[in-house]
Amino acid sequence: MRIRRRSKVGWFALLVAAGGLLGPRPAAAGGSWGADYFPNVPLITQDGKVVRFYDDLLKGKSVAINLIYTTCSASCPLETAKLTQVQRILGDRVGKDVFFYSISIDPKHDTPEVLKAYMQKYHIGPGWLFLTGREEDITLVAKKLGLSSLTDLSNRDGHMPSLMVGNEPTGKWVRQSAVDNPRFLAAQMANFLGFRNAVPARSYAELTEPPKVDEGARLFNARCAACHTVGKGDGVGPDLANVTKRRDHCWVGRYITEPDKMLAERDPVAVELFARYKSVRMPNLSLTPEEVALLLSHIEKQGKSSAEASRPVSLSGR
Repeated sequence: MRIRRRSKVGWFALLVAAGGLLGPRPAAAGGSWGADYFPNVPLITQDGKVVRFYDDLLKGKSVAINLIYTTCSASCPLETAKLTQVQRILGDRVGKDVFFYSISIDPKHDTPEVLKAYMQKYHIGPGWLFLTGREEDITLVAKKLGLSSLTDLSNRDGHMPSLMVGNEPTGKWVRQSAVDNPRFLAAQMANFLGFRNAVPARSYAELTEPPKVDEGARLFNARCAACHTVGKGDGVGPDLANVTKRRDHCWVGRYITEPDKMLAERDPVAVELFARYKSVRMPNLSLTPEEVALLLSHIEKQGKSSAEASRPVSLSGR
């Protein structure tokens, strides 16, 4: 798209990319962000129901919308896991006060049945629809929402891990990171949409980890905690307690670094884990060697703490 011929869609994408709000405007017919702007194309839910994008999904509602595809090996698994936590924090407001929509950018593969199976892997609750449809319709919706990027054209794994949050009646929209701290993201959404007491008030510093927290803990909470625990049982992925004792240390380091490559190479352990945990793909988080070392150190320390906490206490005090 040439700059001198920039369309309304282009300006919309630039506004949301800058993190700005699309200020309050009426969404009635003829409004800037209402029926005359958003396409009313048909989409299909994970249950096979045909819905209209504007009439059924947007009109009169507050919404949170992102793009995913089920075979993604980059940000999609992390986005879905993080947003699952956001859904739990917001509780029964999801499906009543705000509706979550994840739209597949690979509709040829992501049939309703595939999307439903994907939802089940992440234990997703009511109020959140996964949608597919015709590729040209999804492309149009993505452009109108400002969720598409140039990298989508050449590499689906390069699509932006963004979440568009909006209130159609007021015409207010804002773009958030879909992989942010879930409690912080839930608080931001609640504040923007005017939910009172949805999330206990806390400072940004508290929500994004205070400075005193060590770097390994910060990395684990930001990148791993949506799917894993250390000593608290399996989540979306396996419990990581004592993982460096159960697996070769170098293997664990490489798997954290490039799980997608190891699965593609048919590494037997990677294949076994993929099958055991319902074909959920561990994303490549683009971690540096220093970050991997910090994560391994944190996991080992947490594993020791968990083991000591569960050790039986002798009545003799020994």
